[in-house]
This record gives sequence, structure tokens and C-alpha cells, in this order.
Amino acid sequence: MNKPVYHAPHGGLPPQTDLLTDRAMVTEAYTVIPKGVLRDIVTSSFPFWNKTRAWIIARPIAGFATTFSQYIMEVSSGGGSDKPEPDPKVESVLFVMEGTLNLSIDGQQHELSPGGYAFLPPGCNWTVNNQADEAARFHWIRKKYEFVEGVEVPEAFVTNEQNVAPTVMPDTEGRWATTRFVDPADLRHDMHVTIVTLEPGAVIPFLETHVMEHGLYVLEGKGVYRLNQDWVEVEAGDFMWLRAFCPQACYAGGPAKFRYLLYKDVNRHAVLL
Repeated sequence: MNKPVYHAPHGGLPPQTDLLTDRAMVTEAYTVIPKGVLRDIVTSSFPFWNKTRAWIIARPIAGFATTFSQYIMEVSSGGGSDKPEPDPKVESVLFVMEGTLNLSIDGQQHELSPGGYAFLPPGCNWTVNNQADEAARFHWIRKKYEFVEGVEVPEAFVTNEQNVAPTVMPDTEGRWATTRFVDPADLRHDMHVTIVTLEPGAVIPFLETHVMEHGLYVLEGKGVYRLNQDWVEVEAGDFMWLRAFCPQACYAGGPAKFRYLLYKDVNRHAVLL
């Protein structure tokens, strides 16, 4: 398997001669944040993070997606945090796109290169820093863990997508596969963060309409997504944010594989208000 190359934002501003028209859109069912939106002036800084900036591409909003937040983090050389997570009830997934990230979990050291994946349970003692000369860019997905009496909290783990065999979806002739970092039958986990891969021309052949909320960041290639009643073209570096029950399907529309990082909430009862 060839090592994939992921698209990560680098900031900057477009020239003054560029048109304002872009593909960004916000609806009641979904939001599309194209890569051209991820510029310097829309970054955020966090307490106790040094030489770091973040693009916040999803956060809970009443009446929309409410279960998670998602950041693209850029940690410059010598940067990082000894107090990254302020909430002990929050679980996290880190996924590295560029550079090298040094992660410590309860004192155990890990070096994450592109494709590196870490699950960090609530209350986990972790730190991150960048000891390399180049910036590290990674996704940080956060969710408040839903504790269930009698169900243990899952342990932390670190891997790389190169070490996880994709699961081919049934009845697709190998054209659609999902890299699963967690066993779907493991009910300790209340969120899945996976990588979906579609071969050129492959299709999700029905409009998924379900309770799970989604964050979809396009890592490679390009495709066409059906979101609610709209057809939307997306490419590497774009982000889609879907609320529950937004009808969704897609096909891979380019000469290369279409791959995206997917968040969804799973394995818990619906909250009754």
C-alpha cells in the first residue's frame, strides 16, 4: 500500500484580485467549509497551548449538530501543550496529516507521523509537543463521553492507518472500504472516527438518512456529495458537517481515490429532553 498524502491547510490569504465567490454554504441540514475558507484570520488560540493555532471547523450548536467539536491543529516547531484538554469528561481522537507529533499518554511516549491515530479516553493524562523542525498538522475531535453504568470506559491506544486493514463494504466489489480503528461491536465506544475510501467511480448507492451526526474531512481526491436535496462538489481539504437525519450519498468523481475522515456518534440511546 502506497503511503497516502493528506491535504492540510497552511493558512495565508488569497490575493486581492481573487473573487469572493466560493463553495462555502450553511443550511439547516448541513454545512460545507471548503479549503479556501481556512485562512489565517479565522484561526483560534487556546489556553496552555504554545506556538499553536487551530481552525475550529465544528462545534455543538443548538438545533444542528450537538455531539462533537472538531479542530484542525497546527503546532509549530517547539510548540504543544502540557494541559491540552480542559474537561476531564471529554474523550478525543487525534489524526495526524502532516509533520510529526510527540504524544505522551500517562508518561508513555509515542511519535505520530502522517496517518497516526490516537484515541484518548475521558480523564486521560496526555500531552503533545512538536520536536521536529516543521509544523505538525492534525485533527482533534472532541466529544463528551456518555458514561453507562456497567460499561467500562475504553483504554487509550495509538496506531497508524497503515497498520489497519480496511474493511470492504458488502456488495460493492471492493470499490468502497472503511478503515475502522475500533471494533464496531465494542459498546464501550460512543463515537467512531474512521477513514472511508472510494475507488474512482465508486458510489454510496442510496441516500443514508440516520440519527448519527457527521463530520467529514476530505483527505484525498474529489467527489460529489448529495446532501439533502443538493449536489455538492468537494475535494481534498474540504469539510462537511451534517446534522442528524440529513440525507446523504456520494460518488468518487476524480481519477484518484476519494478518501475522507469520518466522525459519527454511536452505541448510545437518544437523549430524551
